[in-house]
Amino acid sequence: MKREEVADLRLVAPALAAWGTAAWALDVSLGVALAVAAGCAVVAGALLVGRRSGWPGATGAGVLLCVAAAALAGGVHGDDVGRGPVPELAARFADVSAEVRITSDARRTRPRVTGDRMSRDAVVVDAQVRRVTGPDGREAVTRAPVLVVVSGAGGAGWLGLLPSTEVRVEGRLAPPLRGGDDVAAVLRVRGEEGPRVVGEASGVQRVAGRLRAGLREATGELPGDARALLPGLVVGDTSRIPAELDEAFKETDLAHTLAVSGSNLTIILVLLLGPPGTAQHVERRGLAPRLGVSLRGTALLGGGLTLAFVVVCRPDPSVLRAAACGAVVLAALATGRRRTMMPALAAAVLALVLYDPWLARSYGFLLSVLATGSLLTVAPRWALALRRRGVPARLAEALAAAGAAQALCAPVVAVLSARVSLVAVPCNLLVEFAVAPATVLGFAALAVAPVCMPVAKVLAWCASWPAGWIADVARAGAALPGAGVDWPGGWGGAVLLALVTLAGVLLGRRLLGRPLWCGALGVLLVLVVLQPPPLTRVVTGWPVPGWKLAVCDVGQGDAAVLAAGAGAGVVVDAGPDPRAVDRCLRKLGVTRVPLVVLTHFHADHVAGLPGVLRGRAVGEIEVTGFEEPVDQAEFVRRTARERGVPVVRAVAGERRRVGELEWEVLWPPGGVVPVEGANDASVAMLVRAGGLRVLMLGDLEPAGQRALWEAAGGVLRGGVDVVKVAHHGSAHQDAGLLRGVGARVALVSCGEGNSYGHPAPGTVAALRAGGAVVRRTDRDGGLVVSGAGEGVRVTGEGG
Repeated sequence: MKREEVADLRLVAPALAAWGTAAWALDVSLGVALAVAAGCAVVAGALLVGRRSGWPGATGAGVLLCVAAAALAGGVHGDDVGRGPVPELAARFADVSAEVRITSDARRTRPRVTGDRMSRDAVVVDAQVRRVTGPDGREAVTRAPVLVVVSGAGGAGWLGLLPSTEVRVEGRLAPPLRGGDDVAAVLRVRGEEGPRVVGEASGVQRVAGRLRAGLREATGELPGDARALLPGLVVGDTSRIPAELDEAFKETDLAHTLAVSGSNLTIILVLLLGPPGTAQHVERRGLAPRLGVSLRGTALLGGGLTLAFVVVCRPDPSVLRAAACGAVVLAALATGRRRTMMPALAAAVLALVLYDPWLARSYGFLLSVLATGSLLTVAPRWALALRRRGVPARLAEALAAAGAAQALCAPVVAVLSARVSLVAVPCNLLVEFAVAPATVLGFAALAVAPVCMPVAKVLAWCASWPAGWIADVARAGAALPGAGVDWPGGWGGAVLLALVTLAGVLLGRRLLGRPLWCGALGVLLVLVVLQPPPLTRVVTGWPVPGWKLAVCDVGQGDAAVLAAGAGAGVVVDAGPDPRAVDRCLRKLGVTRVPLVVLTHFHADHVAGLPGVLRGRAVGEIEVTGFEEPVDQAEFVRRTARERGVPVVRAVAGERRRVGELEWEVLWPPGGVVPVEGANDASVAMLVRAGGLRVLMLGDLEPAGQRALWEAAGGVLRGGVDVVKVAHHGSAHQDAGLLRGVGARVALVSCGEGNSYGHPAPGTVAALRAGGAVVRRTDRDGGLVVSGAGEGVRVTGEGG
């Protein structure tokens, strides 16, 4: 290795020391932080005045001075958050009137399934309270950072507000959800009206807002995925991205492409300056020399682009972090010397944690530094090793960059998600060539939109092709059965993954010279990721051949599948989680769904619908006529409309047949008014599959079960082989119905350790007393039923 390529690590120790000190100082009292800062400064001064010989003395003094500065900055920022009237009012959950200055874009929360409901979506925005009036009428001037949460219709009025706008609101203060947060309180805003603006946004933010609005308008008529992704790729605007696509990006570790990061700026700088190492050459590359721009002018132009990037993407700490990381790459491009890159990264880290000590606790900041550091240190060595073994240079660099970033970042991602992606590296490689053109064309559309919208729309249309490819890769990768594996969360899991990764790297170095072993391991990894159903059945014994009914393990919810021929299945309910039901259908080998029956509109039965529709041909969706809750009924219709799937209403007495599978809808009758709400409007079905008789009860309550028995008891008096127990086996069951159908097998779908106590011990005892074998997903995993009559068998994933 050349001397100039030896990494200069002298700034690394001070940067790391400042990072750790800043994270620590945010939680201690200001007095302790000042004492530590003073002590470190005194010792550093002694080292310098004593003229300790050699670098160790100077380096030690530098580290101590950085620790002192970080302790001072962290102590001041931490004390600033916990001091003043806002934290005191929050501790009393006081109702207040406040004047706040917005410091971020407003964003909608992702709805989550809680029991049978989806949480209400809310709008959240970071802000700073400038003036607050408590319940006693006393007014105080302050500058406390808060998280504003707006629920209901009033949230829509916040979405168009720009950072630096000042508004007047009425609401209730509450303590932060977690200790050590960078906010003094949570301000929950009341009322259906929007905020009252008392101060307009700054000129810089208005310019940035116009540019961002122009990009949204230019992309407004694009196909769905490109329309959602392009603003995210260019300026980090993810407001249009649907929840299931967002989950796909997280599952494949592609979420970094949607965040404002140094890579966005780097792409533009590479376009300007050319590849690394050529900026100072006589034969320079990039657009700058072709336009006749001198080297000094190119540096100024690069600085201007960096400044514009900060303005458009909001000058908040996360964007400044991205600009600093991009500036590291700018330094590398300008010098072509790796030796200068690590000091630049260390200096950027040091400056940023002193400017905003809260970054020292930010996972996003940690991931940015690790990713940048991996590209500066590990990736070049791995690329060189691959080239020595005959791998083409461009492919070697791409493989090394993706592999190094994944190796260093995966342990941190595991802390956050308790999951490890097995498709991250190939997915990142597949989108790498598309990110640059999508970003460049997107930035061009953003710049042109204010002056010529038709041209901006053409540029956006051109960018939609690579953006669509990125979305397709994310969806395809996330849909693979073995896309990820569950992993212990927390820092213990991170350390374990780091050790496993290190062992894998050491093993990989030994195997690189043995193509046969490399090929065998590659094939094994492909099989683990793809998990082809025929092979999975051989290895796990599940699902058994000839299965007729499957109850998926989707947690606290319902999702069942009726076999309807080779690769086809009728799906009854979709559970609460799209990933869980999609994974189950892939294990079952279901690629065609002639019909989806949603028994009622509770979230634990319908929220997983996007997972059923993902990558499958779906004929139609059948629903109950009682469309409550309204928001979840609208979710079903909107999801179906986006995928072009018709929605029809189930009618009692309706009979259908697909191959050997036939069924009759028994409940609800037309015009029924549910006795106990949406549960008693559940679609109940009697299914016949090759001699097997199955009664599916949805979530019918006792009143609905009794009414069903009275209305359709004649059809059921011959008994059934299997009953899918209503409402996850709750205690609310009609003993007459369960006794009358005389099922040989009772299947219960419920989540492990659920807070409802499902299935109820009394229900399980009553079913067993009636002669039924009870199997449940919380203990047995997914369940499949085969055979019929006295030969009916149930096989669980767990054996």
